[in-house]
Amino acid sequence: MSVIDTSRLPRLDDEVLLPVIDRMIWPLLAVVSLGVYVFVPQTFSNVRSVELILHGSVGLGFLVLAESICLISGHFDLSVGSIAGLSAMVAGLALSPQKWGLIGDPILGVVLILAVGTAAGAFNGVMVGRFGINPFLQTLATLIIFEGAKLTLSTVTVATLPDAYVFPGNDSVTAIALMLAAFLLVGFLMRYTGVGQAIYALGSDDEAARAVGIETARLTVAVYAISGFLAGFGGLMLTGYSSVVPPDIGSGLVFQAFAASVIGGISLFGGRGKITGALGGVALLGLIQAALVISGTPPEQIQLLNGLVLFVAILLYNTQTRLRSRILSTEA
Repeated sequence: MSVIDTSRLPRLDDEVLLPVIDRMIWPLLAVVSLGVYVFVPQTFSNVRSVELILHGSVGLGFLVLAESICLISGHFDLSVGSIAGLSAMVAGLALSPQKWGLIGDPILGVVLILAVGTAAGAFNGVMVGRFGINPFLQTLATLIIFEGAKLTLSTVTVATLPDAYVFPGNDSVTAIALMLAAFLLVGFLMRYTGVGQAIYALGSDDEAARAVGIETARLTVAVYAISGFLAGFGGLMLTGYSSVVPPDIGSGLVFQAFAASVIGGISLFGGRGKITGALGGVALLGLIQAALVISGTPPEQIQLLNGLVLFVAILLYNTQTRLRSRILSTEA
């Protein structure tokens, strides 16, 4: 009678449970979509409705991408929304003939908004990576500083922006395509390049990363600079979506960026998570926001529900972490 070597058989935990846990966002998105379809059917009235939902999520999508890279590296950034807002305000003032009127070329305006975002992110990176400032304290300070700077520059809406400047964020197809391309590109770089693997290694164990030759301080600066660049791009998309730069642009979006990243499976402790999951988180939050607006929910209640969504994201993250730890400990 032959004896079956069970050690050679596929393990259910490895091949089924862990992948399901890591990709929890997709069944969750399916369930929420079904619920919205039943209770707020007009949300999915036609293809154009879905396009509008995605279009409204583009600005947030770039901030989620910025936050996700920081989280994977073992850091986080509370200032992504304020970086987007400050970048948009500086570029808007420089482009508007009714304000500073310093730039007439829309391309230079794009360069300026991305440069401001990258510089702001790099500043955070230098303070965290080179001077060892706690990421929470550093980015909390810059959140307040950048928000104050934005309001100091202008307390009124900046309008009369060049059509070519607002076009990328204003045209729904272009905006959605840019967001999807950004997620695909960053996801590819994070998974298949040495820099991406170094960022994961930094988030998993910075001392071990340093031991294998990774210059962790320089990489931290680079991570925050990339995050700032993406936040600046988010500011461009937010500007294009409304064709103006309001004083509150980017304000409060950091919480939604955190929620989408966490719901999408990005670890708060670094070293784990997929960029595609974060994209699922963007889609989920965009769907919820659209359903609330279409259903006629008052703005103050939407703010309350946004807080509840963040709370649910934290609960889901804790559940996911406990299940993963339980499975891995059982395997060990």
